[in-house]
Amino acid sequence: MNPAQLLEQFGPRESMDYDLVIVGGGPAGLSAAIRAKQLASESGQEISVCVLEKGSEIGAHILSGAVMDPKALSELFPNWKELGAPLNTEVTQDQFLFLTKDNSYQVPNWMLPHCFQNEGNYIVSLANVTRWLGEQAEALGVEIFPGFPAAEVLYNEQGAVAGVITGAMGLDKEGNPTDQFQLGMELRGKYTLFAEGARGHLGKQLIAKFALDKDSDPQSYGIGIKELWEVEPSQSKPGLVVHTAGWPLESDTYGGSFLYHLGDNKVAVGLVVGLSYKNPYLSPFEEFQQYKLHPKIRETFEGGKRIAYGARALTAGGLNSLPKTVFPGGALIGCDAGFLNASRIKGSHAAIKTGMLAAEAAVAALADNRSADVLAGYPAAFQNSWLHTELNQARNFKAWMSKGLYLGTLMVGLEQKVLGGNMPWTVHLKHADHECLEPAAQHKPIDYPKPDGKISFDRLSSVFISNTNHAENQPIHLTLKDTAIPVSLNLKTYDGPEQRYCPAGVYEYVEADGQPKLQINSQNCVHCKTCDIKDPSQNIVWVTPEGSGGPNYGAM
Repeated sequence: MNPAQLLEQFGPRESMDYDLVIVGGGPAGLSAAIRAKQLASESGQEISVCVLEKGSEIGAHILSGAVMDPKALSELFPNWKELGAPLNTEVTQDQFLFLTKDNSYQVPNWMLPHCFQNEGNYIVSLANVTRWLGEQAEALGVEIFPGFPAAEVLYNEQGAVAGVITGAMGLDKEGNPTDQFQLGMELRGKYTLFAEGARGHLGKQLIAKFALDKDSDPQSYGIGIKELWEVEPSQSKPGLVVHTAGWPLESDTYGGSFLYHLGDNKVAVGLVVGLSYKNPYLSPFEEFQQYKLHPKIRETFEGGKRIAYGARALTAGGLNSLPKTVFPGGALIGCDAGFLNASRIKGSHAAIKTGMLAAEAAVAALADNRSADVLAGYPAAFQNSWLHTELNQARNFKAWMSKGLYLGTLMVGLEQKVLGGNMPWTVHLKHADHECLEPAAQHKPIDYPKPDGKISFDRLSSVFISNTNHAENQPIHLTLKDTAIPVSLNLKTYDGPEQRYCPAGVYEYVEADGQPKLQINSQNCVHCKTCDIKDPSQNIVWVTPEGSGGPNYGAM
């Protein structure tokens, strides 16, 4: 049954009204909710705020390195230490290494640009920081609804955003209602803030509907693949931050690794691969597993135990790729807009700051009895903020790095170290990531080593420890605009790249009646959004699955 038929049979939908509806319970969404409630309390306003989170709980879908700059958090909660925010491991040492297959070369710290220096920052589990933010939000009276994905944007008669509709529950694979069927609910807001993270499902629709990106460079993304390890005590160096560039990635492929030492013998390790890569045989997952086998890296993990795994796309285009962030009735905040600073590999401080700025604009509008108009105060405040200054200084980073490791490193060093980010030129990205993939005939297959089950692993054992789960009998949330394209284009021209760029084994080509067919194992999906970004014809569209589906990250 289609949505109109379901609504006719089971409608009308229930609805709830709020002053502020926030889609996404990550750092941006929760900080917006907290700031709105703080301002309301200070001014004696009554402001109702709700946060929708598609994960089973706050923090369930949060994945990040993460080294956190506490600057924005200190603005939100000047007393965050006294309140018990889980920023427990201060950075004590930075290392930046260039890797070849067998050797490593450390860049002297005095040569490192400011963006690679982490003094005063903290190594954190962003999932745990997000859970703490959720507790602060609830204490201020914010209503949080975990397990309720926002599936559709709600518009009023004038075409302004008026809230969202949550996903229906209890549909079978064919989209027909079962005995457990529940129609989605309308959450109506005077303003709606979208904080879904990189490549947000609704954010993407809003950018297209309101042409928010018509004056921007194409957005560029990376896929970040991460593991959390418990290492031998002799290998634990709390506070050490290691970044690498070079091997195993080819010099024409943007990317790099991180290795962060937390307390309690825990080490977070990951690889970011820019999704503008050309070779359809490249597998970010296998590149990451191979990276851990480097003699300089594997020594950290010998005798250790891998305890968690996950993957997530991240926005890397920076200021030049930032769309317009406001439209009638709402705004994009955090990584839904693309505020991450790729040069620093940091986005949580930007998410918190933009959440605060949007909340301040919304509360001011509500105080004037406005609703469903454009929150012009938000982008104006961003223009005058320290965050804009920071992103402006790094505006060329991704464009330079897309030109190759050597030229990119030289130019980033010139701009960041020599010129201090005050360069008189701007370099633009010209192509979206999916446009960069080249036909398989132009490349050679990559021979990746088989996993050893000790340091390197396969996809399925990795997905298992991500605690990913989707109900078996629900509509597949990885949809195809045209079911013929995977075989006629992707397999024929690119040798089926979705088999390799997906870090969770969702896509595989099988034989059916003697013909190849794309099989979608949607229950494996860790919601990284890579397929939605990298599919060469943009035929794969990620939509929200049933509530609570997906990974369940612990301390990632």
